[in-house]
Amino acid sequence: QVQLVESGGGLVQPGGSLRLSCAASGSRFSSNAMGWYRQAPGKQRQLVAAITGGGSTNYADSVKGRFTISRDNAKKTVYLQMNSLKPEDTAVYYCKLTSRATGNDYWGQGTQVTVSS
Repeated sequence: QVQLVESGGGLVQPGGSLRLSCAASGSRFSSNAMGWYRQAPGKQRQLVAAITGGGSTNYADSVKGRFTISRDNAKKTVYLQMNSLKPEDTAVYYCKLTSRATGNDYWGQGTQVTVSS
């Protein structure tokens, strides 16, 4: 059973930084693609950043140059470093694992990020 647990969310002022973590269990982590998504109130969940098992990354245009996704396969953890945060980054952030073996998606419970002065 794959489980994902996010942490690191919170309240930060505009221009500040946060680092989100997503710890995985129950999967062969290193071969699976991982992604961070976010959902603001009244809006659809959208991709923020993704990283393949091989380390290739892609980002939403709105976060390019500010956010960095990375992974530590030994710790089975994926990170999202968020810098120069803006109020429009406020959302619940979710971690997703896509199983290379089955194609199934697994989601974490989400962590709230609030950017406000």
